[in-house]
Amino acid sequence: MKTQVRALTRVVLLLCILGLSACVTVQKRDIDQIGRAARSLVYPEPPDEPRFVYERAIRASTDVVPEADQSALKRVLTGTSDERAERLSKPYAIVVHKGKIFVSDSVGRAVKVFDVPGKRYYRIGDEDGEGRIAKPLGIDVDGAGNLYVADATQKRIVVFDNEGKFLRKFGGPKMFDRLSSVTVTESGDKVYVVDIGGVSSDQHRVRVFNGVTGEHLFDIGKRGTGPGEFNLPRDVALGKDGRIYVVDGGNFRVQIFDKDAKFIKSFGAAGKQLGNFARPKEIATDRDGNVYVADTAFGNFQIFTPDGELLMFIGDRSEQDKPGGYMLPSGIAVDEDGRIYFVDQWFARIDVFRPHAMKESEGYLGRGPGASKAAQ
Repeated sequence: MKTQVRALTRVVLLLCILGLSACVTVQKRDIDQIGRAARSLVYPEPPDEPRFVYERAIRASTDVVPEADQSALKRVLTGTSDERAERLSKPYAIVVHKGKIFVSDSVGRAVKVFDVPGKRYYRIGDEDGEGRIAKPLGIDVDGAGNLYVADATQKRIVVFDNEGKFLRKFGGPKMFDRLSSVTVTESGDKVYVVDIGGVSSDQHRVRVFNGVTGEHLFDIGKRGTGPGEFNLPRDVALGKDGRIYVVDGGNFRVQIFDKDAKFIKSFGAAGKQLGNFARPKEIATDRDGNVYVADTAFGNFQIFTPDGELLMFIGDRSEQDKPGGYMLPSGIAVDEDGRIYFVDQWFARIDVFRPHAMKESEGYLGRGPGASKAAQ
């Protein structure tokens, strides 16, 4: 009996070797079926009119760099991963510029760049020199694509061009208590840096700098619970008309300031209902001024109007690694085309959602690796 089994095994392997392309085709077909099933996830669910659809996940360099046929074949036959792949370790924040996806990886001690249109992958901040990063958290880009990184360990902001060339740095231990995030204007003239403070610190504030010289200009807020005051602020996003949105984590709200940093209003409260917050973290805005808030405890992100009226939410808390399910979400970004990028630290992945009216072939991500054949 064992002899027959061994003989049958050899025959199967021989057939696979003789028909390698067929084996790869079967594997590819299975992957396409999984992809189509994932892409059927629409938000909100019927009977409501769909606004966004799940598009893809990014976990490793091979999700944007075309994989050699030989490597794909090896994975099929051996069940191993491509040794060339570099995976996300503990992603935190994310920002996107013309199809380039920048992700801070606090364990990897670098910003990992997934250049989808260019079909390439590279790292920023892990080479020796002035630009070396110890613990990247918040990141942002200006209109020219220059990258701004909040280095929590070295307590400074480090600036690179979009290819990773070091440009300048500012800040330092005397300027920041507990650095959390960085946000820059389109022109690069102002940089907003969140100093999250702590239980024993009164420095719960947003510090504003000249984006070119690094000169400290002024601060927004102080520790407290009143209008314009913060308790463990987390992140900043800039909206239409220069509005400044600050995630006030310990007060379970988002505060809105005008372009001159004058308080306008706040929205949100502690609770379990839609529109409430449990552990709000990162924030983003789109071209229409709508506001996207990631909530780590809820395992989702909620979308609000510029004035804080709830529109919808996407995602659910899940212990299973699956599209739309999150255990420890953190970073969120919206690109020029309206695609949403959502980071989960626990599952070390980025989920991408596109507007339902947009075709998969459209926009900066439309023809990159991972798009379906139908889209190509």
